Amino acid sequence: MLEMISENSFVTLAGVFGGVLLGLAARLGRFCTLGAIEDTLYGDNTLRLRMWGLAIGAAIMGTYALDGAGLVPLEQSFYLSITWMPLASIMGGLLFGYGMALAGNCGFGALARLGGGDMRAFVIVLVMGVSAYAVLSGPLAYLRIWAFPQTQATTPPGIVHFIAAQTGIGISSLGMSIGLLIALASLASSAFLKRPASAFWALVVAAAIVSGWAASGYISAYGFGAFPVVSHSFSAPVGEALLFAMTSSAGLPSFAVGSVAGVLIGAFIGSLIKGHFRWEACEDPRELRRQLLGGALMGAGAVIAMGCTVGQGLSAFSTLSYSAPVTFAAIFAGAAFGLRQLIEGFQPAE
Repeated sequence: MLEMISENSFVTLAGVFGGVLLGLAARLGRFCTLGAIEDTLYGDNTLRLRMWGLAIGAAIMGTYALDGAGLVPLEQSFYLSITWMPLASIMGGLLFGYGMALAGNCGFGALARLGGGDMRAFVIVLVMGVSAYAVLSGPLAYLRIWAFPQTQATTPPGIVHFIAAQTGIGISSLGMSIGLLIALASLASSAFLKRPASAFWALVVAAAIVSGWAASGYISAYGFGAFPVVSHSFSAPVGEALLFAMTSSAGLPSFAVGSVAGVLIGAFIGSLIKGHFRWEACEDPRELRRQLLGGALMGAGAVIAMGCTVGQGLSAFSTLSYSAPVTFAAIFAGAAFGLRQLIEGFQPAE
């Protein structure tokens, strides 16, 4: 396959493929983190939260099936090769979750809305991408490195790796078993089982995550260049895509750039299918202010936590890294706090 197209083209197309699946799931399947949290807390409806659970469970099973078959070296992934920093996961997750509530979307959700013509989401995407790079490699990087220095892990900081070391059970078997349990727990709802379309789109999301690992694992094993083992995330990759859009003549596309473009393409197609495409803009300065602040907090928080709702909530979760459940819980808590502030306020009842 690599004889027909270049290695960069291969990884970029792999990113586009998975991104299109994610964009379609967002527009046609209403797959959304903030929506799932808001439905759970204020709508007494766990349908979309169960979609996330099923996507996580299926992604874990698929990822560890690849690992067991020797098709992807998961220990080389960012989530299992960097020493876990609990404080970074908690603080970054809280910042991201609160920013997500203020902005009304996460980075992935903003891309999906932008694909449907929402120019308010364009502002969020721009601010989040710039903020992420300011903290990742810009003027705030020195502060981040001082507060949260990243070091190479001596042993993979993963849940299954820890259990396997204590029990001697195979890593892949453990991973697939945990994924199956999470998937079954998510399916344990008669209301959810009556919505097969929701389960279908959750599995589409899982397929997107697994395809990222499969493609990057393949190119890492058979390519001649130094390509990382990655899957989808929408924090620093948004900034990377913005940089590529401005300087593409001096560089090559990447999986991240393809992933961002794929979500936009998939969301655009999905919005046309549903008849939801329309140009929208912000008319309320207060709303714009919240979106600017929310985008900035999301960019910074995602870099500190080493991922966003998709990066940590799906890709890292599919590797069962220590950081994934902690960061996802922190994102949930931060979003819950932000939603309460926006919906209920903090004035004491009289």
